[in-house]
Amino acid sequence: MNRNRARLMAGALGALVLVLPSCTSSKPESAPSGESTSGAAAAAAATTVTAPAKASKDYDIQFLQGVTGDQFYITMQCGAQEEAAKLGVRVTTQGPQKFDPTLQKPILDSIIASRPDALLVAPTDVQAMQQPLQQAADAGIKVVLVDTTTEDPSYAASEIASDNEGGGRAAFDAIKALRPEGGKVMVMNIDPGVSTTDARAKGFEEAVKADGKFQYVGVQYSHNDPATAAQLIGAQLQKDPDLVGVFATNLFSAEGSATGVRQAGKSGQVQVVGFDAGPNQIKALREGTVQALVAQDPGLIGKFGVDEAVTALDGGQNTKKVQTGFTIITQENLDGDGGAAAYRSNC
Repeated sequence: MNRNRARLMAGALGALVLVLPSCTSSKPESAPSGESTSGAAAAAAATTVTAPAKASKDYDIQFLQGVTGDQFYITMQCGAQEEAAKLGVRVTTQGPQKFDPTLQKPILDSIIASRPDALLVAPTDVQAMQQPLQQAADAGIKVVLVDTTTEDPSYAASEIASDNEGGGRAAFDAIKALRPEGGKVMVMNIDPGVSTTDARAKGFEEAVKADGKFQYVGVQYSHNDPATAAQLIGAQLQKDPDLVGVFATNLFSAEGSATGVRQAGKSGQVQVVGFDAGPNQIKALREGTVQALVAQDPGLIGKFGVDEAVTALDGGQNTKKVQTGFTIITQENLDGDGGAAAYRSNC
């Protein structure tokens, strides 16, 4: 990566992070706004949740992931398990093989039938999972939404997620710092109707359209499949050979986008900024195929999820919305603060 461009990106991202809003409530104390760290690392302001000292009993908490095998959800599972051990409760994790409500709902039905005390869940669709999760709450299960949400989350004790629109804006600033002359940019998303990735794409699109130097050429949907993302990038580059930037909204989208750019021989031209920081993405960043990563804090989401579940079960006051921050990882900070935000492959 060109060092002058990297320094420009560090400044741009640091400035953006300082104005990201933190979620507020009467219970937790709000953490101070994040300061930019070495290179381009920066952490967004996040809500601090007050953890219970100990659960009043050995609660059965189920964690329903958006998809198994995704390091984002593995890292979230690790955070949940570590907090559960501290509080004296049990967390059991399962999830569908693909990020798909038709695969997630049968697992949810089975969980409801087993009557756990609480459920941490990442809904795979804002509409399709609305009624099934309402049914879980109606059955007396305390529901905590982690990462994603549904159209009407009023049934949930708490919602815990990153500032996804802010992350999308940060991704655009990363591309802008790398290609300040402007040009055509696009989004590689997974599927419409996923609350988090829709918000990331929205934040990115709005930032692009506010800058006259850049042209937004649209969004493609990879269905959370790296091979499909690679094919779509290849097709887009046939249509727009002068494309200068791609924002990939999650781990598999970024992996596939990087592959597609490399296969098209456009690694020097097309700047890829990914959302999430799994091992394959870190490898791509180190090799220079991906130029920046927007890393969430899934471990903290899992920790807070258990905290909010136990608070609800013990009759305490929940924080209805909890926002966690993110870190921008570049080659400059990869071996320092940035690398510490990388996701885990196992607990």
